[in-house]
Amino acid sequence: MSEQTIALVTGANKGIGYEIAAGLGALGWRVGVAARNEERCEAAVEKLHAAGVDAFGVPLDVTDDASVAAAAELMEERAGRLDVLVNNAGITGGMPQTPTTVDPDTVRAAVETNVIGVIRVTNAMLPLLRRSASPRIVNMSSSVGSLTRQTTPGSETGPIAVAYSPSKTFLNAVTVQYARELRDTNILINAACPGYCATDLNGFRGVRTPEQGAAIAIRLATLPDDGPTGGFFEDAGEVPW
Repeated sequence: MSEQTIALVTGANKGIGYEIAAGLGALGWRVGVAARNEERCEAAVEKLHAAGVDAFGVPLDVTDDASVAAAAELMEERAGRLDVLVNNAGITGGMPQTPTTVDPDTVRAAVETNVIGVIRVTNAMLPLLRRSASPRIVNMSSSVGSLTRQTTPGSETGPIAVAYSPSKTFLNAVTVQYARELRDTNILINAACPGYCATDLNGFRGVRTPEQGAAIAIRLATLPDDGPTGGFFEDAGEVPW
């Protein structure tokens, strides 16, 4: 019998993150449910258990070095390795975000969570990922991170958001740099666009369900060994940079 696949999903107590955890768990995987709020984290784990998922809670604040280090230690204790990391935790930073009026702290907070947090978590988990036969990293991005779509006349890419949108563009660029560094390893890393999903991130105005948004992350988490790396994907295929 093959070893059980181990995944860690950040921001997994609700929304798209929860559905990613549920979807990977439905494959028979063991899933670490990472979240800042321990009560919500444990509630999500209980809900996943009720659905038959082998899940465990991982207290994790992606903006805190000590929290991330503790999460890596917990993954070491609970699993001994990591096969898939889904960097899903993210914030919008609040609206409005017009460039001429934005508080620089709003931009700083978005980058700290959406970009630096991903780097912090990824680097902490890399030793565990390197023990996997087929390690995968999925960074949850957004179509608003596509400069092509942002600059295409008539393209609907949401409101002007000088913190959130560029943070996702930054994340995409970071994903490419990881892929370049790791190209001679068996680690595949890609960015995923879930589409405009109804979550508390947008006041539940999205037109897609969190479950629909989770599908692309699950696809990238289960790529074959000859799958792509350093790409940006949505359900329909590649997203233009």
